[in-house]
Amino acid sequence: MLAYEARCCFSNIGRGFIKPSLLRRSLFSFPKFPFLSPTEVQRFKEQRILPYEREQLYNVVSDVASYPHFVPFCTSSRIISPATEKPAGSGKLVMEAELTVGFHSFVESYVSRVTCIPYESVHAEAASTTPLFRTLQTTWTFKPTSDVRSATGSSPFRTNRPTLVILDLAYAFANPLHATVSSAFFGQISGEMVKAFEERCHQIYGLDHK
Repeated sequence: MLAYEARCCFSNIGRGFIKPSLLRRSLFSFPKFPFLSPTEVQRFKEQRILPYEREQLYNVVSDVASYPHFVPFCTSSRIISPATEKPAGSGKLVMEAELTVGFHSFVESYVSRVTCIPYESVHAEAASTTPLFRTLQTTWTFKPTSDVRSATGSSPFRTNRPTLVILDLAYAFANPLHATVSSAFFGQISGEMVKAFEERCHQIYGLDHK
């Protein structure tokens, strides 16, 4: 059995006991939100061509231990079981990690099962035991391209092997209060994740990558 620890500081938000200035991670000033059903699954997709080889991009996403350094709202990451090939001979590497997320007024941890196909994709799914999400799945896919040009069509990327990065995100909160509070910004999280991922690649590989 996996050790699971959930920490939530949501109990006083509706009673006015917590001032916005005292919230652990106050990112936005929220208006009143429409109610979101906890059974409603939200799906988002982002894609972008980056001037890096897919091996490099895969290495950034599969480095789960480094998520707190660049993934939005991820405050800590602890590897529970290291990556091992499952099933043997499949070429798929599976690991489990406890991720802690903190946004606006709450901090909570959940276990994520991460399946990596080297240089092709990274798929993460929240364990069914977490009370935070009814479902949470993120899939990063890396597709090689050839001679990809800029939007003007006049200049190719300075690398010979640019990569198409695709992020698919599907989530549904188990708690309607979580869904309501997150509604103001969670619809933009996929774009923020790709942006943060791109900036992380710039830090590691440089802007003027060839």
